[in-house]
Amino acid sequence: MMELVCPAGTPAALRAAVTAGAHTVYCGFADETNARNFPGLNFSRDDLAEAVRFAHDRGSKVLVAINTFPRAGAEPLWHAAVRDAEICGADAVILADLGLLAHTAEHHPDLRRHLSVQAAAANPDAINFYAETFGVRRVVLPRVLTVAEIAAINREIDVETEVFVFGGLCVMAEGRCSLSSYATGQSPNMNGVCSPASHVVYAEEGDELAARLGGYTIHRTPKEAPAPYPTLCKGCFTSGAQTGHIFEDPVSLDATDLIPQLDKAGVTALKIEGRQRSRAYVAQVVRAFRTAVEAQEAGAPLPKSTLAKLTEGQAATTGAYAKTWR
Repeated sequence: MMELVCPAGTPAALRAAVTAGAHTVYCGFADETNARNFPGLNFSRDDLAEAVRFAHDRGSKVLVAINTFPRAGAEPLWHAAVRDAEICGADAVILADLGLLAHTAEHHPDLRRHLSVQAAAANPDAINFYAETFGVRRVVLPRVLTVAEIAAINREIDVETEVFVFGGLCVMAEGRCSLSSYATGQSPNMNGVCSPASHVVYAEEGDELAARLGGYTIHRTPKEAPAPYPTLCKGCFTSGAQTGHIFEDPVSLDATDLIPQLDKAGVTALKIEGRQRSRAYVAQVVRAFRTAVEAQEAGAPLPKSTLAKLTEGQAATTGAYAKTWR
């Protein structure tokens, strides 16, 4: 059966995910080693140790995302996160930084290493380099590849692949995007935040509602219309004679219908995004995808997705998996 890798932004969400049928749960520490470094989220060391016990008692695994890039001179914080993840019994760590990968391979050789999507490894040469140099056992592929490209990659590598199938859709090369840094001074790669809510302002201007990020107007919508969250890569832009969502619409990823194709392409694990979401959201999404992967394993028809109300703008896309870009 394809492995279902599910988000947990809090201990309560982790328990909800495991109870709902997650094979694996991923989480992070409450500091800047984690690319979802938001107030009220994440795990203390004691939280993680207890979460690992809870998950293991129920047959689930726990991965710890240590997926930001260390600040110069502050490497001990990231080294401590790796050490503590191993002490707490984590089944693997999810890493992006070359130096941290080297440190982990040298000092924690028995700790399984997964390559974060933040590393943006999107071709066999890059993936094989990480596997041969740092002993990486699994790579989380960027959300810019088609199913055919994923299949071609899997034919030339000897590590597991994990792909996103639901949740927030980053349409840039993860780990390479500086849009949020430019607009807000806060970086997903260094500070663990993209388009942070602390920099979002909504303002009524005439008959429109303007949504701004870091002082930049990202959307204008009629007052009575739903207002998208102002994420830069999903904003409205004018390019030549065209005004609209140039990169991607403000919608979520839902690749439920592509599970058979992803299975055939050799994908090991399906990843759900959503560590900023509630435990109720996590439980509902995990139950739906557990049903889908069990149907795929049994050779039965996949159930139709019932998750539209949980998506951004109540709309979904298959992203780059089966898309012709604008």
